[in-house]
Amino acid sequence: MKKKLLLFITSFSFVISSFSQLQITEISEIRDDSLFLNTSEINDGIIAVIVTGGEPPYQYYWSNKNTALDENISYGCTEGTEYSVLVTDANGLKAKKTFFIEAKSIQEKINSAFLPIVGFLDMVIFWDPFHAIGIYDNIIKNKKGEVLKHANGDPKTTKIPIVVVWLVLGAIFFTVRMKFINIRGFKHAIGLVKGDYDDPNDKGEVSHFQALTTALSATVGLGNIAGVAIAIAVGGPGATFWMIVAGLLGMSAKFVECTLGVKYRKVDENGEVSGGPMYYLRDGLAKYKAARLGKVMAILFAILCIGGSFGGGNMFQANQAYEILGSQFPMMADNGPLFGIILSILVGAVIIGGIKSIANVTEKIVPFMAGLYVVTALIIIFMNLSEIGNVFKLIFNGAFAPDAALGGVIGVLIQGFRRAAFSNEAGVGSASIAHSAAKTSEPVSEGIVSLLEPFIDTVVICTMTALVIIITGHHELSGSFDGGASLTSAAFGSVISWFPYLLVVAIFLFAFSTMISWSYYGLKSWEYLFGKSKVSEYSYKLIFLMFIVIGSSVSLGSVLDFSDMMILAMAFPNIVGLLFLSKEVRTDLDSYFARLKSGEIKKYK
Repeated sequence: MKKKLLLFITSFSFVISSFSQLQITEISEIRDDSLFLNTSEINDGIIAVIVTGGEPPYQYYWSNKNTALDENISYGCTEGTEYSVLVTDANGLKAKKTFFIEAKSIQEKINSAFLPIVGFLDMVIFWDPFHAIGIYDNIIKNKKGEVLKHANGDPKTTKIPIVVVWLVLGAIFFTVRMKFINIRGFKHAIGLVKGDYDDPNDKGEVSHFQALTTALSATVGLGNIAGVAIAIAVGGPGATFWMIVAGLLGMSAKFVECTLGVKYRKVDENGEVSGGPMYYLRDGLAKYKAARLGKVMAILFAILCIGGSFGGGNMFQANQAYEILGSQFPMMADNGPLFGIILSILVGAVIIGGIKSIANVTEKIVPFMAGLYVVTALIIIFMNLSEIGNVFKLIFNGAFAPDAALGGVIGVLIQGFRRAAFSNEAGVGSASIAHSAAKTSEPVSEGIVSLLEPFIDTVVICTMTALVIIITGHHELSGSFDGGASLTSAAFGSVISWFPYLLVVAIFLFAFSTMISWSYYGLKSWEYLFGKSKVSEYSYKLIFLMFIVIGSSVSLGSVLDFSDMMILAMAFPNIVGLLFLSKEVRTDLDSYFARLKSGEIKKYK
């Protein structure tokens, strides 16, 4: 096995270090020349050392947390990154050596160039204010009170990221400020989506239903499949409870941002709509003597949204779709560029027609893929109906028990909240760009429609995934799987043998629909910065399609991490705007319900 893995050695240099006659020698000479094969893949570097002197056995403490204390070879190292190893012999003698794996291929150089940027953003976006001020101990322990450790011996820790705190506190505030609109507006939302209140004379480009499915297509995706599994693996079954709570609270944040998206939208002479946070940040804050702040945040949001559209909304989707497809169909291996070209043609055929074309596709794909996934989950749940009581008991006890697995109550709560926030994007502001195109003269009505988005995405689909994982017992086997998608696939596949193939179809549709929706978000942000013209429009779409091919062809870990962080960072300027404008949204909401009660707002069906 080691010989096979050594084929991926990317960099060797001869270095000797000594302390008290204990010596560390990095491998520089291997007789088999085939072992010098240098790959262009990222994160596959290997550092192998030989220790002489002192008294065996030796203990190896690597800065690479995935390398065990008894291993003299560290696999999976990132090129362009500095690593170290501290060796201790049986008598306590120590020697330390630092190593650097040179980035040689273009992929490796790009990946390494983004590493410090990602590191900085991680410090900002995922900074834990509660641990920083000493409110809680972030070290993770099991039910027995034992500290859980990485392979290298470092304790595992949990975080309460500032971005999650920002999103959740915002959601709680808007829920209270809007008098629990997430509950009292639910029934009316269904009526609006059905078209009961559709006035054919209203301005806009798409129906309430089409706006909802377009926004849903951007959020319903891999997070519902892989992300939920990761949350359960890290936080236990109890994370499901807090995920549902966060989803319900997120409905209120989604309502506020989508109401404002319609209220401050711009409609040109051709009836084409432009809306979203860029406009309510710029124009809305100007009414509160914060015009300069509003302009700055609008530009910041647009930049972040464009970056997110190329990365998390594009490359990541293409990359994961190809990876899953290749895992089930080996004939697709090493055909990433071809897959990317085919996918870009399919995406291009849709996005070239703008929001109407996108909406026409999403209104068919989203109900189909969501329905297919939920029905499959329900079949498994009904096949194990006798266990459902125990499942909910595990979820509830895991959410509140002081010894809740993997991090205690705080750890479980944060995993649930984090998954929900990352999945439904409530408070991020992206969905308001799609909802702003809805045919309505009542901004509040579209805000109410958007309530359904976090409910469907998190409360329904994410919960279905969680229930299947728990009911099949795979939450106890999470350590046996490399990633969240494989855990979910195994859970479904343990009951329905052909499900992994169905999952391939689902992931492809999820990825496809996410890309076409995010292309619209990115385009509107692009036009906000660079002006609206055919040149501007087609230049963005061409770049977007090129990134599909790139995402399918190469591994760009830190680039994708960067783009995902840009999506999350959108929450900071967006929620500031929502807080400024929440008073007028509340006034508009009260007026809307009063007119609805009086019959001034009437049904058309």
